[in-house]
Amino acid sequence: MPKLTIDGIEVEVPPGTTVLQACQRAGVEVPHFCYHERLQIAGNCRMCLVEQEKAPKPIASCAMPAADNMVIHTDSEKAKKARKGVMEFLLINHPLDCPICDQGGECDLQDQAMAYGFDRGRFEENKRAVKDKDFGPLVKTSMNRCIHCTRCVRFATEIAGVEELGATGRGESMEIGTYVQKALTSELSGNIIDLCPVGALTSKPYAFVARPWELRKTESVDALDAVGSSIRVDARGAAVLRILPRLNEDVNEEWISDKTRFAVDGLGHRRLDRPYVRVGGKLAPASWGDAFNAIAEGFGKLPGGKIAALAGDLVDVEAMLALKELMLSLGSANIDCRQDGAKLDPASRASYLFNTTIAGIEEADVCLLIGTDPRWEAPLVNARLRKRYLRGGFKIAAIGPTLDLTFPVVQLGLGPEVLDDLAGANHSWGDVLKGAKKPMLILGMGALARADGAQILAAARRLAESTGMVRDDWNGFNVLHTAAARVGGLDIGFVPGPGGRDRDAILAGCESGEIGAVYLLGADEIDMSRLGRAFVVYQGHHGDAGAKRADVVLPGAAYTEKDGLYVNTEGRVQAARRAGFPPGEAREDWAILRALSDVLGHKLPYDSLRELRQRLMSAYPSFAEIDGIVAASWGAFGVEGAMEPVPFIYPIADFYLTDPISRASPTMAQCSAVYWAARNTPAKTGTNG
Repeated sequence: MPKLTIDGIEVEVPPGTTVLQACQRAGVEVPHFCYHERLQIAGNCRMCLVEQEKAPKPIASCAMPAADNMVIHTDSEKAKKARKGVMEFLLINHPLDCPICDQGGECDLQDQAMAYGFDRGRFEENKRAVKDKDFGPLVKTSMNRCIHCTRCVRFATEIAGVEELGATGRGESMEIGTYVQKALTSELSGNIIDLCPVGALTSKPYAFVARPWELRKTESVDALDAVGSSIRVDARGAAVLRILPRLNEDVNEEWISDKTRFAVDGLGHRRLDRPYVRVGGKLAPASWGDAFNAIAEGFGKLPGGKIAALAGDLVDVEAMLALKELMLSLGSANIDCRQDGAKLDPASRASYLFNTTIAGIEEADVCLLIGTDPRWEAPLVNARLRKRYLRGGFKIAAIGPTLDLTFPVVQLGLGPEVLDDLAGANHSWGDVLKGAKKPMLILGMGALARADGAQILAAARRLAESTGMVRDDWNGFNVLHTAAARVGGLDIGFVPGPGGRDRDAILAGCESGEIGAVYLLGADEIDMSRLGRAFVVYQGHHGDAGAKRADVVLPGAAYTEKDGLYVNTEGRVQAARRAGFPPGEAREDWAILRALSDVLGHKLPYDSLRELRQRLMSAYPSFAEIDGIVAASWGAFGVEGAMEPVPFIYPIADFYLTDPISRASPTMAQCSAVYWAARNTPAKTGTNG
């Protein structure tokens, strides 16, 4: 291992380490703009110049490999003069518009100009002007500020896998942009805003909204998909203004999807801020007491077997536990958290988890996708698959309709008949799986949310066992969820009890009249027309499909407005924290259920969130392990039987409009019109006249 001396400190580093990385290991700060640890080295900015003894001139530390007996000086007069010269050149054409720049206050160029720059500029010519580019509805450009670090270009090419950004021209004529005028089509495009070290790329929806020092910052987790990305929620007063990623190497690294980042404006639109009761066929504002009395009247005449409850995709675990206990006290076993009808087996925890873990994808050498389109169901899982693919030695195949991913995929077929052939050793790709050291499969809701989902689950289990995916040191069986609430609901048993009905049976019972009342806890994705004449209570935070059908509406809190636990697709328990308060008379979901239980005469045994969590963790010890993963034991699951030879259908109809929050977001509506509509519109063909 190379040993070198940095500012008098002897450092030993692994082979392949650069001088800049060695300086960071030694705790020595070296300024830089173009270098980023997750991107390939470009060496564009030259801000990281340091002095190396016996070298004729300063070296770019980001691109110079560390070698034995190197002596590096980062604070010598030669190094300081080099940095001041570089900074002076960078500022030659940079506009003096810091007061109106959205990057002001969190700008690397500002910070490094103050710390390492010259105290005056000597350039007296006119500054160059560069036309702003249109990157679409999400990223705002001000290309006069660009310093050509190419971080955005490298991110789009390497991480996002969308080669749409590049540099044209040379010298002073160099410009960053799309080669043809078009919007960026990546679902991760917002991350280039964080990567940009100056104000050239900023958030278009957030433009001129707030300064960073005005914001209250809260660390939380995302609930708009099942990945559970670590985020920071920035709020001013009662309004959540932006969402940024937090570093979490095990889950999202330092990226988030565009929906996670930009659907934030949906929190301020179409909100439920007071209870409503349907009177004369129309919903009318009501007091909490009137709403609870209406529920008591609607539920009071019914036996427990005629009452049911469904939990939605954004619900926290505490609320589901409170609703489950309320339903049990009413004598009802008709509860389900699988509002898409997925045939998941709650009896075996390994059957519904991403057992490899998201970070574990990097250890796999073969991957089989079954009824899943990870690019839209879980963009950060797709980014991790691409990261593994770029390292080489990784084969990916898929069963389902043609995929448009950011890496090549071998399409094996459209439906479960291919899975049957693989499990029965009648397909060539079965040998590929058997020959792999660490094979994995990813089973999606496109395969499980079907009438034969339980049979497909059993076939996937047989395939995993027959190809050596499940061993003491490796579990390659994975289920990719699309709902943040799903794993937590399965963990606490928010599924039909003995003699209870699942989602399909509940809806069928509503149509036949066997179910007289349904409690929808944020459940908006079911077919509301199948609820028939049932008495419907909807508890949620947006006026979406459930609220339109409900007889009583109870206003709840969104995921940024409450403390709550979520379990991501890999079984990781994560804590979301309150960044603001719900609007008007809206309350936290568990508190609404606790108050309602008193009116119904079945008082729940807790008066605070702390007491509820104590009850949760005593009944389900895995919830005591926050941000950790408890490995699940393997066992038999699924139902053996014939599978319908019908092609899989991927569950995401529109990536930008998957939940009540994103459907209320003007930004997501614009993205849907710009990106998704164009993606699903066949290209017109013609001839040139």
